[in-house]
Amino acid sequence: MAFPPPFYRWRPHPWHGLETGPNPPYIVNAYIEITPFDLMKYEIDKTTGYLRVDRPQRSSSQPPALYGFIPRTYCDKHVAKLSATAKTGDGDPLDICVISERPINRSEVILTARIVGGLDVNDGGEADDKIIAVLQNDNVWGKAEDISDIPPIMVERLSHYFATYKMIPGEESKLKVERIYNREHALKVVEAAMADYFEEYGA
Repeated sequence: MAFPPPFYRWRPHPWHGLETGPNPPYIVNAYIEITPFDLMKYEIDKTTGYLRVDRPQRSSSQPPALYGFIPRTYCDKHVAKLSATAKTGDGDPLDICVISERPINRSEVILTARIVGGLDVNDGGEADDKIIAVLQNDNVWGKAEDISDIPPIMVERLSHYFATYKMIPGEESKLKVERIYNREHALKVVEAAMADYFEEYGA
C-alpha cells in the first residue's frame, strides 16, 4: 500500500517536524499549547514533543487568545537585535497568540495564522516576543492585516496578560512589555527567528 505524500509514519515533533507555514513570514503554522480556557501553563517538552504541565496559573487572569509557537523558529541573537532592551533570546521557539472569532477549546492543534503585529517582551534580559496573528480565513478577523485592525482593548488584554502572568505579589516582576509593534516589525521578528533556527539546527 502506498501512502500519499506527505505521510508521517510516526508523529512529527511539533517544533522540529512541522513546517513553519505555507507562506512565512506572512502566513505561518501555529502549534497551540494553551487556550483561553486553561488555568494551567503548558509548554512543549523539547525532548519528546508532548505537552508538559509547567505550572498552575498563579493569578486569576486567563490567556485572552490561543497561545503557542511557530514551528522551526528559535529566539537567539537575530531576534534579540530587534528587541528594544533585551541582550539575548530566550532559547525557545517564537511565541504566537492567535485571535479567532469562534472559540477553540483544544490545545495540541495546528492552525494557519496571518501575522498582524506583536509584543516586544523582555523577560529577565531575554527577548521573549509574542507575535499576534489572526486565524486564516476567520469569518470576523480574516481580513485583518495589521495590529491597527485589531480593537485596542484586545491588544491591551494581551499586553496586560503577559505583563502580569508571572507576577508574584510582593516581588518585582522581571518581565516587561516594552512596546506593541505593527505587522512590518512582526514580519522581521519571524524572519529573525527563522534565521536563528537555521543557524542552530539547520534546515
